[in-house]
Amino acid sequence: MTSPFQGGAEDGEEYEHPANPGGPARIPGPREAADDLDLTAPRYQDHPAHPAHPQTTGHAEVPPPAEPAAPAEPAPPAPPPTHTVLKSLLGAWALAACSADETQAVEDHLTECARCAEEALRLRDAVGLLHPDESLDLKPLLRSRVLEDCLGKRPARIPIPVWASPYDTETARLDALLRDFGDSEWHTPVRLKWFEEERRQSRRTTVAGVIGHLLAVDGLVAVALGLDDPLGLDGPAGSPAERTERFWEDSPYPTTRRVREPWREQSHTLVRTVSFAGTGVAELDVGYGSFALPLGDSFLERAFECWVHAVDIAEAVDYPYDPPSGPHLNRMIDLAARLLPEALAGRRRAGLAAPPRGLVAAGAPGRTLRLEIEGAGGGGWDIALDSPAAKPSAEHTVARIALDGTEFCQLAAGHISPEEAAAGQNGDREAIRDVLFAAASLSRL
Repeated sequence: MTSPFQGGAEDGEEYEHPANPGGPARIPGPREAADDLDLTAPRYQDHPAHPAHPQTTGHAEVPPPAEPAAPAEPAPPAPPPTHTVLKSLLGAWALAACSADETQAVEDHLTECARCAEEALRLRDAVGLLHPDESLDLKPLLRSRVLEDCLGKRPARIPIPVWASPYDTETARLDALLRDFGDSEWHTPVRLKWFEEERRQSRRTTVAGVIGHLLAVDGLVAVALGLDDPLGLDGPAGSPAERTERFWEDSPYPTTRRVREPWREQSHTLVRTVSFAGTGVAELDVGYGSFALPLGDSFLERAFECWVHAVDIAEAVDYPYDPPSGPHLNRMIDLAARLLPEALAGRRRAGLAAPPRGLVAAGAPGRTLRLEIEGAGGGGWDIALDSPAAKPSAEHTVARIALDGTEFCQLAAGHISPEEAAAGQNGDREAIRDVLFAAASLSRL
C-alpha cells in the first residue's frame, strides 16, 4: 500500500525530506498564515529571502556594492547686507545687541557711510542717557539748578534774600534725605559732637532726636520774627542746649518720624517770612542765650548746623552726603572767620588763651593772622588777634594758617579737635594755637 505522502515518488522509493536526506519520512507541521507572520522576528530576518539578510551565493556572503559618496558642494557665499538692512541694525548695534557678524558688518559700513555714522553716534549718546554709569541718586544740587534755571527765565515776584538762600537749600537737601526713611532709620543711633572745656564732647540720640534739636533751635529764629515757638508758650528762651533738652524731655512732637513735618513746615515759614519782610529785617537780633547774632548771620549759622547734622545722619545710615555748593560754603566760612576775634577774646577772658601782646585802640591796626581756606568755597581772611575791635592789617601779619574748606568746617563744628586739624602753619605758634582752639570753641550742642 502506498502512503499518500509518497505519491510524488516513483514506485518503490520512499519520500525523503530535504532537511533530512536518507532519513525516514516526516509529516510537515501546519504552516502559518501569511497575515500572521512577523517579518521583523529574528528568525525571519536571518532567512536568506528576507530583504534585510545579506545576499548569498551558495554559502558565501556577498556584500552589496558601495556607492561612491558624492563630493559636497560648497555653499554659495551670502550676499553682503544692503544699506537698508545695515541701517535697520543701528539701534541694536547701539544697544550692543547684535551678533559678532552683524557688529562687524555695521562697523565696516560706518566707515563708508557718513549718514549712518552720524545716526550711530546719536543713538549711542541716547543709550548713554538711558543707561548712565553713575549713581541713580539725584544730584544734591539738582534742585538749586532747576530753580536757578526757572527763576532766570521768570524771576520770582518775591525773591529769597541772598543770606537766606543757604538755609533754604540745606533744609531742602536734608528733607530729601529723610523723605524715604522708614521707622528703623528714624530710630538709628546718632552721636552729636562738639568742643567744650578744651575737649570734645558728645551726646547720643537718634535721627528723630537730631531733627527735634534742629526744630528747637530754629525756634529761636522764629521767636525773633514774631512766629510761634515750636516748644509752646512756655518754651525756654535760653541757650540752644537748654531748648534741646527741653524738647527731648517734654515736647508736643514725639521724637519719631512725626517730627519731620513740623520741622519742615517751620523752615518753610521762616524763609517765606523773611522773603516778604524786606531787606531791613537782616539786622534784627536773634538771641542764643549768652550771645546774639543778626538775623542774616543767624540764617547762615542755621544753614551750617543743618548741613553738619545732615552729615551726622548720613553717616549713621551709611549714606553719602556732599558739602554745600561753593558760594554757600564760602558764606558759612566767612561767618566763622568773622566770629573768630570775639571767640578768641572770650577764651582770653576765661584764661584759656594767651593774653594780648599789646593794647590796640578800636579801629587801629594790630597783630593779624592770615587764614587761607582752600578748595570749594575757599578764600582768605585776616583775623585780628589782640582785640575784636582792632583792624586786621597785612603789614602786621604774624602767622598764617592754611586749611581745606571742609576740614575747617569740621573744626568749627567740633567734629575734629585742634590737634587733629591738618593745618599748614607758619609764624607765631602761640597765635596759631589760639586761633585753632577759638575755631573749635564756635561749636556747641
